[in-house]
Amino acid sequence: METICYIKKVPFVKQLFGFSLIILAFLGFFTTGNIFSVIFLAIGCFLIVSEGSEIDLENKKFRKVNFFLGVKFGSWQALPDFEYVSVFKTKQSQRVNYITATTNFTNDVILLNLFDSRNKYITFYQTEDKDDAFKVASHFKLALGIDILDATGAEKIWL
Repeated sequence: METICYIKKVPFVKQLFGFSLIILAFLGFFTTGNIFSVIFLAIGCFLIVSEGSEIDLENKKFRKVNFFLGVKFGSWQALPDFEYVSVFKTKQSQRVNYITATTNFTNDVILLNLFDSRNKYITFYQTEDKDDAFKVASHFKLALGIDILDATGAEKIWL
Protein backbone atom coordinates (compact mmCIF):
# COMPACT_ATOMS: atom_id res chain seq x y z
CA MET A 1 0.00 0.00 0.00
CA GLU A 2 1.24 3.47 0.79
CA THR A 3 1.75 6.26 3.28
CA ILE A 4 -0.52 9.29 3.12
CA CYS A 5 1.02 12.47 4.44
CA TYR A 6 -0.52 15.92 4.90
CA ILE A 7 1.48 19.02 5.84
CA LYS A 8 -0.24 22.22 6.92
CA LYS A 9 1.42 25.01 4.98
CA VAL A 10 3.23 27.72 6.93
CA PRO A 11 2.56 31.18 5.45
CA PHE A 12 5.50 32.60 3.50
CA VAL A 13 5.74 35.73 5.65
CA LYS A 14 5.93 33.61 8.81
CA GLN A 15 8.68 31.46 7.26
CA LEU A 16 10.60 34.53 6.14
CA PHE A 17 10.39 36.05 9.61
CA GLY A 18 11.46 32.74 11.19
CA PHE A 19 14.50 32.34 8.95
CA SER A 20 15.40 36.00 9.55
CA LEU A 21 15.36 35.42 13.30
CA ILE A 22 17.54 32.31 12.92
CA ILE A 23 20.10 34.23 10.84
CA LEU A 24 19.99 37.11 13.31
CA ALA A 25 20.55 34.67 16.18
CA PHE A 26 23.61 33.12 14.55
CA LEU A 27 25.06 36.51 13.64
CA GLY A 28 24.43 37.80 17.15
CA PHE A 29 25.98 34.77 18.80
CA PHE A 30 29.10 34.59 16.63
CA THR A 31 29.81 38.34 16.58
CA THR A 32 29.02 39.24 20.17
CA GLY A 33 28.94 35.86 21.91
CA ASN A 34 25.67 36.90 23.54
CA ILE A 35 23.91 33.82 24.92
CA PHE A 36 20.51 35.56 24.56
CA SER A 37 20.74 34.87 20.83
CA VAL A 38 19.45 31.41 21.70
CA ILE A 39 16.05 33.02 22.38
CA PHE A 40 15.91 34.37 18.81
CA LEU A 41 17.01 30.98 17.52
CA ALA A 42 14.23 29.20 19.43
CA ILE A 43 11.56 31.65 18.26
CA GLY A 44 12.77 31.40 14.66
CA CYS A 45 12.71 27.60 14.76
CA PHE A 46 9.22 27.64 16.27
CA LEU A 47 7.97 29.86 13.43
CA ILE A 48 9.20 27.61 10.61
CA VAL A 49 7.98 24.29 12.02
CA SER A 50 5.10 22.81 10.02
CA GLU A 51 2.49 20.46 11.47
CA GLY A 52 0.84 17.56 9.76
CA SER A 53 -0.41 14.01 9.87
CA GLU A 54 0.76 10.78 8.35
CA ILE A 55 -1.00 7.42 7.91
CA ASP A 56 0.88 4.25 7.02
CA LEU A 57 -1.80 2.09 5.43
CA GLU A 58 0.44 -0.95 5.01
CA ASN A 59 1.41 -1.18 8.70
CA LYS A 60 -1.90 0.28 10.02
CA LYS A 61 -0.27 3.15 11.94
CA PHE A 62 -0.65 6.92 12.12
CA ARG A 63 1.15 9.84 13.68
CA LYS A 64 0.89 13.57 14.17
CA VAL A 65 4.12 15.03 12.85
CA ASN A 66 6.12 18.21 13.05
CA PHE A 67 8.32 19.07 10.08
CA PHE A 68 11.52 21.02 10.66
CA LEU A 69 13.69 21.64 7.61
CA GLY A 70 12.32 18.52 5.91
CA VAL A 71 12.79 16.22 8.92
CA LYS A 72 9.69 14.58 10.43
CA PHE A 73 9.24 14.24 14.19
CA GLY A 74 6.43 12.25 15.79
CA SER A 75 5.70 8.83 17.25
CA TRP A 76 3.66 6.17 15.50
CA GLN A 77 0.45 4.87 17.05
CA ALA A 78 -1.82 1.99 16.09
CA LEU A 79 -4.46 2.99 13.58
CA PRO A 80 -7.94 2.64 15.10
CA ASP A 81 -10.74 1.03 13.11
CA PHE A 82 -12.29 4.04 11.46
CA GLU A 83 -15.98 3.95 10.62
CA TYR A 84 -16.25 6.99 8.34
CA VAL A 85 -14.58 10.13 7.09
CA SER A 86 -16.42 13.42 7.59
CA VAL A 87 -15.96 16.30 5.15
CA PHE A 88 -17.22 19.57 6.59
CA LYS A 89 -16.88 23.29 6.10
CA THR A 90 -15.97 25.60 8.94
CA LYS A 91 -14.49 29.03 9.51
CA GLN A 92 -10.91 29.54 10.57
CA SER A 93 -10.08 32.71 12.45
CA GLN A 94 -6.74 34.38 13.05
CA ARG A 95 -6.14 37.43 15.22
CA VAL A 96 -3.40 39.90 14.33
CA ASN A 97 -2.18 42.43 16.90
CA TYR A 98 0.02 45.42 16.14
CA ILE A 99 0.74 47.95 18.89
CA THR A 100 -2.78 49.29 19.55
CA ALA A 101 -4.61 47.85 16.54
CA THR A 102 -6.21 44.41 16.47
CA THR A 103 -7.95 42.72 13.58
CA ASN A 104 -9.39 39.29 12.86
CA PHE A 105 -9.11 37.44 9.58
CA THR A 106 -11.56 34.64 8.86
CA ASN A 107 -11.70 32.27 5.94
CA ASP A 108 -13.66 29.16 5.03
CA VAL A 109 -11.81 25.86 5.27
CA ILE A 110 -12.84 22.28 4.70
CA LEU A 111 -11.66 19.67 7.21
CA LEU A 112 -11.51 15.89 6.89
CA ASN A 113 -11.99 14.02 10.16
CA LEU A 114 -11.62 10.27 10.50
CA PHE A 115 -14.08 8.93 13.12
CA ASP A 116 -13.68 5.66 15.01
CA SER A 117 -16.32 3.51 16.76
CA ARG A 118 -16.08 5.55 20.00
CA ASN A 119 -16.88 8.73 18.01
CA LYS A 120 -13.34 10.03 18.55
CA TYR A 121 -11.77 11.65 15.55
CA ILE A 122 -8.49 12.67 14.00
CA THR A 123 -8.46 15.79 11.88
CA PHE A 124 -6.28 14.65 9.05
CA TYR A 125 -6.66 17.08 6.19
CA GLN A 126 -7.46 20.77 5.70
CA THR A 127 -8.07 22.55 2.43
CA GLU A 128 -10.02 25.42 0.91
CA ASP A 129 -10.96 23.46 -2.24
CA LYS A 130 -14.08 21.29 -1.97
CA ASP A 131 -13.10 19.08 -4.92
CA ASP A 132 -9.69 18.43 -3.37
CA ALA A 133 -11.34 17.48 -0.06
CA PHE A 134 -13.60 14.93 -1.71
CA LYS A 135 -10.70 13.53 -3.74
CA VAL A 136 -8.77 12.85 -0.50
CA ALA A 137 -11.92 11.52 1.20
CA SER A 138 -12.46 9.10 -1.70
CA HIS A 139 -8.89 7.91 -1.28
CA PHE A 140 -9.60 7.17 2.39
CA LYS A 141 -12.82 5.42 1.44
CA LEU A 142 -10.98 3.06 -0.91
CA ALA A 143 -7.91 2.54 1.29
CA LEU A 144 -9.71 2.03 4.61
CA GLY A 145 -13.07 0.66 3.40
CA ILE A 146 -15.12 3.38 5.13
CA ASP A 147 -18.03 5.67 4.22
CA ILE A 148 -17.95 9.40 3.50
CA LEU A 149 -20.20 11.87 5.32
CA ASP A 150 -20.68 15.11 3.38
CA ALA A 151 -21.32 17.81 6.00
CA THR A 152 -20.39 20.76 3.78
CA GLY A 153 -24.01 21.81 3.19
CA ALA A 154 -27.03 22.43 5.37
CA GLU A 155 -27.89 18.72 5.39
CA LYS A 156 -25.52 15.84 6.05
CA ILE A 157 -25.38 13.31 3.22
CA TRP A 158 -23.81 9.83 3.26
CA LEU A 159 -21.90 9.08 0.07
